[in-house]
Amino acid sequence: MAVNNPFQPFRHYRKAYLSSDLTAGVSVYLASLPLCLGIALASGAPSLAGLIAGIVGGILVGLFSGSEVSVSGPAAGLAVIVLDSIRTIGSYDAFLVAVVLAGLIQVVMGLLKAGRFSSFFPNSVIRGMLVGIGLVIILKQIPHALGRDTDFEGEFEFGQIADRENTLTEIYQSFINPNIGAVIISLVSFGILLYWDRVAEKKRRFYEFLPAALAVVLVGVGLNY
Repeated sequence: MAVNNPFQPFRHYRKAYLSSDLTAGVSVYLASLPLCLGIALASGAPSLAGLIAGIVGGILVGLFSGSEVSVSGPAAGLAVIVLDSIRTIGSYDAFLVAVVLAGLIQVVMGLLKAGRFSSFFPNSVIRGMLVGIGLVIILKQIPHALGRDTDFEGEFEFGQIADRENTLTEIYQSFINPNIGAVIISLVSFGILLYWDRVAEKKRRFYEFLPAALAVVLVGVGLNY
């Protein structure tokens, strides 16, 4: 049986792609690193596990998948599933064993070309899952954007253990007592994201090279100080 060369996708790679891929990689890194740590914490796993999972998913999976276009990273929708699995199985170590066994099953299914069975799942199910994940992330970010940080960043459960609120009541409380400084930083950051993309579309080299997410981080830190 022939073994796929992990560097096969790079055979036709051109240096002209490097600048675009570099900025895209930095943008993904800025978004995925805190997500990896936060989702691991929300899942009841060590933060280091989230970091390792991000490295494996972002580098090794993309390298050995043989796909030229591959996206793999932290999934907020799985946080509740992982947390419940750890509680049900009894320990984090036993959960890791279950993950390894699930991975072996996936490898076997891949060798058997069982991926074709995915066509039996309607697209509405996949879209609904993605929309649900997006809504959870947006709702959880609103309190932090308004300066209410009583609950830690990266928790995606509806009921919040840290301050005994839930997702909806947390948003209500954040609107009652907003932090003006945080609101200013959030509005400026949001404005930069919109402005940056519009200018980058006009082929301005500086705006194409520097990711909007990195500019927002630098401006946000500066405004905070």
